[in-house]
Amino acid sequence: MRIESVKENVNFKRAYHQGKSFVEKEMVVYWRKNRMGKTRLGITVSKKLGNSPARNRARRIIREAVYANLDILPKGCDIIIVARSRCLSMKSTDLARIIKEHFSA
Repeated sequence: MRIESVKENVNFKRAYHQGKSFVEKEMVVYWRKNRMGKTRLGITVSKKLGNSPARNRARRIIREAVYANLDILPKGCDIIIVARSRCLSMKSTDLARIIKEHFSA
């Protein structure tokens, strides 16, 4: 199954201001119900974290961690993940474990 992307800035802002969140050393995760019935994923990686290969690697490992936990993610939600600098040295399995801890509870 493929998750759609959140692309519009207004949807990111809604998740930031009206959604629920949790903060870890590696990432910040916001999620909010949408009216589409589809799970959508948005990933934000700041230029402060490094050059484009480093930022793209962060996006890839975050996306892989989310796909590993598709079965436990809330359905019909926009999920926004903001990468932090510690995310660059992590593996997708480590991030998947963090996501699983928060969404399975």
